[in-house]
Amino acid sequence: MKVRVEVECTPQEARAFLGQPDVEALNAWIVEQMRGRFEQNLELLKPEELMKNWITFGGQAQEQFRRFLDAAAGGVQPPK
Repeated sequence: MKVRVEVECTPQEARAFLGQPDVEALNAWIVEQMRGRFEQNLELLKPEELMKNWITFGGQAQEQFRRFLDAAAGGVQPPK
C-alpha cells in the first residue's frame, strides 16, 4: 500500500503548523552582524594595510618566529 500526501504551504506556515518559533528577525540580525564584521575585516586585507602590519612587525616578528622554532625543537642547535 502506498500513501502519498502533498501539502502546499509556505515555509512560515509549515513552521507555525509544526510549532517551531519564528526566527526571521533573529536571523536577519545575525546576518547583518556578520556582514558588518566582514566589511570591517575586509579593510585589513587591503594591500596597504597588510604591508603596514608586516613592516611594523618586521624584525620583531622574525625574532619571535626564530624563538618559537627554537622552543619547538627543544633548544636543539643546528649542526655547524
